[in-house]
Amino acid sequence: MFKSNGELKHHVYTHTGAMPYSCRHCSDCFTFFVQLRAHLLKSHNEGTWFTCHTCEKKFSQSSNLKVHLRRHEGVKPYVCSDCPKSFCTAGELLQHQLIHSDVKRFCCCSCSRFFKHKAYVVQHFKKCSVRLGFSGIRLPIR
Repeated sequence: MFKSNGELKHHVYTHTGAMPYSCRHCSDCFTFFVQLRAHLLKSHNEGTWFTCHTCEKKFSQSSNLKVHLRRHEGVKPYVCSDCPKSFCTAGELLQHQLIHSDVKRFCCCSCSRFFKHKAYVVQHFKKCSVRLGFSGIRLPIR
């Protein structure tokens, strides 16, 4: 589910391999505009860094700096509804909430074993696919 047609369109790029954003200085291409912007900043010194005043870490997006600052300040506005844990980002909360669920959305194509976390199936698949000589992951089941 996506909030807008634009978000769906960008998501489809991950499946099609489309890279519509190209660098004007070199031959690199990117799936998302934010990736191009980060590339321009890091590789061609074009753009503005957003710098943390506490630790001097640099970010290519102001939103990433904002989340980073929450970590310094200890601000965790995203609270789990099932336990007292709280998190800096909505994504971290969503990842955490899987521990309260028995739903296993990620499947290894080699052996059909299911996992709660994408990272776990990716790790498992590296071993499983070598053992079975296979090359695919089914992600995710909705």
